[in-house]
Amino acid sequence: MELPLVVGVDGSEPSLRAVDWAAAEAGLHGVPLRLVNASLWERYEGAALADDLGKPSEQVLAETIVASAAERARRRNPDVKISTEILPEDAVTALLREGRNAFALVVGSHGRSGITELLLGSVSLAVAARADCPVIVLRGPQDQRRRRGIRQRIVLGVDEPPQGSAAVRFAFQEAEARYADLHAVRAWRRPAHESTDHPQTAGEPAGHHETRAAETVEAALGEAVADHPSVQLRRRTVEGPAGKILVDASATADLLVVGAQRRHGHLGLQLGRVAHAVLHRAVCPVAVVPQQV
Repeated sequence: MELPLVVGVDGSEPSLRAVDWAAAEAGLHGVPLRLVNASLWERYEGAALADDLGKPSEQVLAETIVASAAERARRRNPDVKISTEILPEDAVTALLREGRNAFALVVGSHGRSGITELLLGSVSLAVAARADCPVIVLRGPQDQRRRRGIRQRIVLGVDEPPQGSAAVRFAFQEAEARYADLHAVRAWRRPAHESTDHPQTAGEPAGHHETRAAETVEAALGEAVADHPSVQLRRRTVEGPAGKILVDASATADLLVVGAQRRHGHLGLQLGRVAHAVLHRAVCPVAVVPQQV
């Protein structure tokens, strides 16, 4: 059975952009598209009561939202198989459960709240920090649909192996499907006590840390290079904070891919500082790929 690409829809502009992005993504990978709306309307409003009052119920609103999203996805990519689901529960719980049997989850940066365009919504953050499958958060400006595919560049933030192996595989698959270049980026920093002002610590220590960063990149890429020979790969090691370096790289990327460790039995948010930073500040879609450790 083909695992679907699942999209959380709530009628907001960010979720509609997520539908557009996901329809194209499903077509690239040849997987079904599943549109999910989650709401706790049944807890607060009975459908019969709403009908008696002559007001449209939240259920009617949910049905309208998913139907409109499905029609939008069909117009975007008529060849993709589309299904819809309305779930009477909170969005985080619903999407996390859907993610257990999904190719990936796609969510907007925020939903129908009054949160501004630059901030990340609580649902998106919680799903990215807990899901069992890759989560793509549609970061970026409102004209993201127009920018899609223009750069032909995927950026991968390289973590220490083996934590980054799932993210590496995902990034190569995305680059191959899009015929895009893959830029594997590893940030490095010299310890604070290795001051460049001191003649005995300047030069050689920096070179040592840069060499270790390059070795980490090679170790992380591993078999993925051989498995995807058509992908044009570029390796970069950059001195500085990893979050800032990846956010800067997102300005010229179609997708930024980072890994996130998932410790078995841990129920809280598991994201990491770098993934947290790029989810809040990147200017292109961000894929957070979980790795069990």
